Amino acid sequence: MNSFRLFLLSQNLTPTPLETYLNERSTSVEILINFDQTKKLDYAISNELEARERAQVREYVQSILRKRNYLDFIIDHYATIDVNEMKVELKNMLRLGIYDMLFMDSTPDYAAINEAVELGKAKMGSKTGDLINAILRNLQRDLDQLPKPQFADRTKLVATTFSHPEWLVKRWSARFGEREAFQLMQANNARPSYYIRVNTMRTSLDNFELRMNKLGVEFEASDWLPNFYKVDSVQPFIEKGLLKKGICQVQDIAAGFAPFVLDPQPDEKIYDLCAAPGTKSIMISDLTEGKSDILAVDISGERLEKLAESALNFGAENIKIRRGDVLELSLPLADAVLLDAPCTGTGVLSKRADLRWRRDEEGLKNAVELQEQLLEEAANMVKRGGRLVYSTCSLEPEENMQQIEKFLEKYPSFELQPLEDFVPEEVLSHDGLAYQTYPHKHDSDGHFGVLLIRKQ
Repeated sequence: MNSFRLFLLSQNLTPTPLETYLNERSTSVEILINFDQTKKLDYAISNELEARERAQVREYVQSILRKRNYLDFIIDHYATIDVNEMKVELKNMLRLGIYDMLFMDSTPDYAAINEAVELGKAKMGSKTGDLINAILRNLQRDLDQLPKPQFADRTKLVATTFSHPEWLVKRWSARFGEREAFQLMQANNARPSYYIRVNTMRTSLDNFELRMNKLGVEFEASDWLPNFYKVDSVQPFIEKGLLKKGICQVQDIAAGFAPFVLDPQPDEKIYDLCAAPGTKSIMISDLTEGKSDILAVDISGERLEKLAESALNFGAENIKIRRGDVLELSLPLADAVLLDAPCTGTGVLSKRADLRWRRDEEGLKNAVELQEQLLEEAANMVKRGGRLVYSTCSLEPEENMQQIEKFLEKYPSFELQPLEDFVPEEVLSHDGLAYQTYPHKHDSDGHFGVLLIRKQ
């Protein structure tokens, strides 16, 4: 429990809604400060909060990261200090206060200002509180006529307006054209769609729909894949413990294509490489009714612990777990191998807004090199006549089909298989030999995948 709440309880006081809200805000600011300093997004500090508070913290953090460039432009317009010269503590308190004023209709302007000021005073002293008050009051007077980014440099203008790094703006504008690039970036800045996959080893679809109706959840069954539902929020499932009980799991519809395309069968030996946190391993188990021999491999011991817990919750007892580097493993040949490769994650920027500020062109190059190595190792684990699925949550050609084309030149014993029997027509690409989803076209995350067969 955090120190503020402990103090209240020690005085036999109950936190008021305002106090709770400030607690959520201060936690969000601390996470954002840490991210600016380390480039790592760590929510551990929020673990002491209640479930609803944790959800609000994540909403704040991701929303601010989605709009970071634009928020910094606003700060720079009204502050006498260059935003790039500000202490990260002050910068992030201002980001949160401005976000509240511009994008949180439920928060009155006076409340957003007062709360930001009090947070500034508590964290950095009265002078900081006064500075925050002055900046936000000036902004308040201009709410009906907000300043607009005006830069001669077109790339900087777009990057500021849509809050994306300049290297991605250049890349996507050249590839898609500016209009479609705008649509993609707008989709990345919108609240993402969420999907729930039902674990049919724990419940029936009819019973699950009854549960959702009782919870007041709005849902829509997907016609893309069985057992998937689009929902307006995942919070009710968390609060009711349905995830921990293994009744369902949060999984984007496009992320479900890779296990489905793998076409796992009972009694097969199956490897899921780079498997943590395990949603795909669990889906494979469900697709085979728990009757396949699944080995989930990952280099992270901490993430594998979470996978093990999830597998237990979901009744996926056929999943074995092994910690190790895929590049150094020696395993018997398998019937089917899934490699959901580490990537830049440019297809999931609406849910992982932090990635846009953690990736760069050098990171893309490094990802491509690692993927090439992993794909070759995965291929060596597939028996003759066996199947290999390569997938990413990236939109970048170098990580996707270009990677596969290089692989096929080195490994002519593999050949691509048509996917029309596995995925909807609207996501097929490369003459039906791959799938590729886009956030602005398909109301899902961006995912790529192919199915390769090792010839006899």
